[in-house]
Amino acid sequence: MKLIVGLGNPGAKYARNRHNIGFMVLDRIATDHGFPAWKSKHQGVVSEGRFGSDRAVLLKPETYMNKSGDSVGAAMRFYKLDAEDVIVLHDEIDLAPGKVRWKVGGGHAGHNGLRSLHAHIGADYARVRLGVGHPGHKDAVPGYVLRDFPKADEAWLDDVIRGCSDGAPHLATGDGPKFMNAVALRTAPPRSGSGREKPEKPKTSEDIQTKEADTRSALQKLMDRFS
Repeated sequence: MKLIVGLGNPGAKYARNRHNIGFMVLDRIATDHGFPAWKSKHQGVVSEGRFGSDRAVLLKPETYMNKSGDSVGAAMRFYKLDAEDVIVLHDEIDLAPGKVRWKVGGGHAGHNGLRSLHAHIGADYARVRLGVGHPGHKDAVPGYVLRDFPKADEAWLDDVIRGCSDGAPHLATGDGPKFMNAVALRTAPPRSGSGREKPEKPKTSEDIQTKEADTRSALQKLMDRFS
């Protein structure tokens, strides 16, 4: 069983913030895959369901971002899970908007939610890094991630959220590459053609004979045309 965690801040005030993209993805997964209604539990809200035969628990901590580890740690103890059984979806300022990356282990890079998780469960969990872009200066980061996505971002944001939902069954098995393939089919679908020019139609022997037979000069062709 996997514990799939979306990071964010609780309440309508934060619902469309860049920092809440993890919550947004989890909501879409729950809806698309028929998970039951959210229930208050483990200092957050959870929904337990299955992707085929694979059981999973979706968790949205309600401890606020900088104490996400409190909720995740409580859920892990209840379900008797290890860090390797946890997958966390979170906003990533070091990735361009619309980019998604799978990663296992590593540092927290100053992300308050990940910092809290590191303190409670260590660093051996898997992450789905959801790119939201960087404001350009580190001092602008707090205000940037706590602002809503602009309307101009709606198209790529919808593709990312739906792509993550498409790949959710692979999260339940811990298969990062297959998850990323599912996301890519939404965010970067293959082109309908190969992109190469169509080969020139082969010339028939009649075409060749006609071309070779016409040895008139340009002036002769013009004169013949008006004769």
